Amino acid sequence: MNRNFFVLLALLAVAADWTYWRGPEQNGVCRETNLPENVSLKKDDPNFRFAVPYSGLSTPVILKGRVFLIGRTGEGITQQECVQAFDAETGKLLWEHKFNVWHTDIVDDRLGFTNMVGDVETGLVYAHTTSGMLYAYDLDGKIVWQRSLTEEFGRVSGYGGRVTSPVIDEDKLILPLANASWGEQTIGGTRLVAMDKRTGQVVWWGEGGYQIKDTFYSTPKVAVVNGIRTLFCGGGDGCIHAFKVRTGEKLWSYKFGDGAVNCAPVVQGNKIWIGHGEENEDNTQGRLICLDGAELSDGKPKLLWQYDTVKVKFASPVLHDGILYVCDEAGKLFAFDADKGGPPLWEYSYGKATKGSPIWADGKIYITEVDSRFHILKVDRKECSPLCSVRFRGKGVVPTELHGTVAISQGRIYFTTTNQLVCFGPKEPIKTANEIPASLKEDPAGTELAHVQIYPADLTLKPGETIQLKAIGYDKHGRKIGPIKAQWELAGMRPPVFPIGMKAPPPTPGAPTPPALAGELSSKEGETTTLTIAKMPPGQFGRVLARVGKLQGAARVRVTPPLPYRMDFDKVPEGRTPGGWVNTMGKFAVVKLADGSVVLRKRNDSPSPLVARANAYITAFDSSDYTIQVDVYSSKVRDTHMGDVGIGANRYMLTLIGNDQELRLNTWDAMDRGRVKVRQPFAFEPNKWYTMKLMATVVEGKGIVQGKVWPRGEPEPEKWTVELEDPVPNDSGAAVLYGFANGTISAKQPGPEMYYDNLKITPNAKK
Repeated sequence: MNRNFFVLLALLAVAADWTYWRGPEQNGVCRETNLPENVSLKKDDPNFRFAVPYSGLSTPVILKGRVFLIGRTGEGITQQECVQAFDAETGKLLWEHKFNVWHTDIVDDRLGFTNMVGDVETGLVYAHTTSGMLYAYDLDGKIVWQRSLTEEFGRVSGYGGRVTSPVIDEDKLILPLANASWGEQTIGGTRLVAMDKRTGQVVWWGEGGYQIKDTFYSTPKVAVVNGIRTLFCGGGDGCIHAFKVRTGEKLWSYKFGDGAVNCAPVVQGNKIWIGHGEENEDNTQGRLICLDGAELSDGKPKLLWQYDTVKVKFASPVLHDGILYVCDEAGKLFAFDADKGGPPLWEYSYGKATKGSPIWADGKIYITEVDSRFHILKVDRKECSPLCSVRFRGKGVVPTELHGTVAISQGRIYFTTTNQLVCFGPKEPIKTANEIPASLKEDPAGTELAHVQIYPADLTLKPGETIQLKAIGYDKHGRKIGPIKAQWELAGMRPPVFPIGMKAPPPTPGAPTPPALAGELSSKEGETTTLTIAKMPPGQFGRVLARVGKLQGAARVRVTPPLPYRMDFDKVPEGRTPGGWVNTMGKFAVVKLADGSVVLRKRNDSPSPLVARANAYITAFDSSDYTIQVDVYSSKVRDTHMGDVGIGANRYMLTLIGNDQELRLNTWDAMDRGRVKVRQPFAFEPNKWYTMKLMATVVEGKGIVQGKVWPRGEPEPEKWTVELEDPVPNDSGAAVLYGFANGTISAKQPGPEMYYDNLKITPNAKK
């Protein structure tokens, strides 16, 4: 579709829609005028519109007269996350989609931390949940498509609510994430995935390339810089990364810290501003930088200025009229000359803690403060002065907090507290049509081919399935040329790509090359081909290649094992993992024991949370109504540490906790209260094999989950060891093997040895 069409849509959206949490310009600037500068919660205040119940931390997005939010709902056993749609005029709840939380360390008061995004063209809104589901909804709440990023791509949920938010650009939804899946993505890293906004099919992956230190929640910004439509985003590796937005090709990375970069970048012309709140190499904390994206040297942009000690940890900067407004984590607002940098033009303390980002509009800054207050500040180059501050009272001893950013639509200000969705503004909406200032322009697409892309670019299929693949060409600036004729072939998966800062281990002597994908292509030449997956082997990895001269595009293909499924690991090469399993390479490996048996071993030589603790996802995420059984083993090290081993079905987990000598059955391990959890003492002896069995099914709308554990070789007990009934059940989920190498210090001081054998996953008998 013509790029001018998307530009027109963006301009049309300005009048009423706030489709991105940072506004229609993706930078925290609103062009509306005559906005309120003094508000209160009194019902007779002419600017008070409504305050309706809401529970969460999200920023509103507004599309076609509706306000969309992610939040939390229910209490105790009914506690869930949810997406809600409200009437933008009245605050009436129009619809709600509730969903369970699983496979995460994030606790209940950090649910609803991500922000949704809306699309003017399709009328769809998108939500990335704590557990890694990515949903596309229509305006009435119907799910148009969904992906399970955790179970499909090994997405890391992080802690403290660090989950990323998506952005829409042209025909793509783009989401940054920390993940570790398979093949070249074996090692955890900062990555971005672009999906077709209409179908959810993967268009491209972008790779940060540096060693990740932390989870993060920087949100992308798209702009034309140096003549190239570029996506900019911070990462969990102390970097800001730049990618060609239509192809995912990395243009450059600039490392300016060591930990997470959480704020979103700001871009104007060819300049990029971004900050972080972590440690610097000189033991100071916090850094703010300005880069010239048009002047590159040795593959990196020129640093125009740098200012340290401002901890830009959570809130994203705002740029307007040559002034860069920046909030530190402690409730202080700074103003910098955007071209010259520090020292600050002024600083103003408005509170104690900052999570929400400032919004500049009508000569004012609208900002929330974690400690219960909403502020309106008058700002210019010389000073900042308060106009209004509204305090929100908590219920009982539980304080009200404000974590999100404001949204502005038709003269009205929308934001959330942990208890309410609030709206201030005139009684009648003001329909303005202030246009977004023109950005730098792209030249028309060239005719010389520089990049080959296969669509879809990442596939999860089952044995025997078919799908059509397309070859698409792009010029050197990432501009689309169109369909191209290519030579098609099947190939094996790529080996792991090790990031900058991580030493690659020596190759395993005699290890076989990964086999080519088992399947057939309908055509070996042309603009399209149809891939048919072979029925055997039951699970595999591979690629489809499209060659045009010396150029090559590739589509990653994962084939998930169907049920029933058995794996005793004897046919898997040593040092490898079974085909089709996600988040397993680099964390588990097949080994031969002294007695000659071949088993799966949990890695125990790295204390990194990305390695020491892991779920291996085996089947497709929509698997349901099945039983998983496996033999498990753990040693004990330094007389203190045993491993935790477990299995999962339908997103329920049965786990032997070695150090606590306990058996647990649950669905949300971070929650010691609420939802469903059964725990009881269990004598889990070291250096002894046990058999674990877990059955999950849904009967008459309730989840029936039963687990048992017994010494291997002994008769299976008739009774289940632990059982639970879930009134809000998980009706599907990938089968899982779990391992946590407790007590791992280093390769020289490893954690316990942990093994798995004789895996069986079988459909439950129909009743």
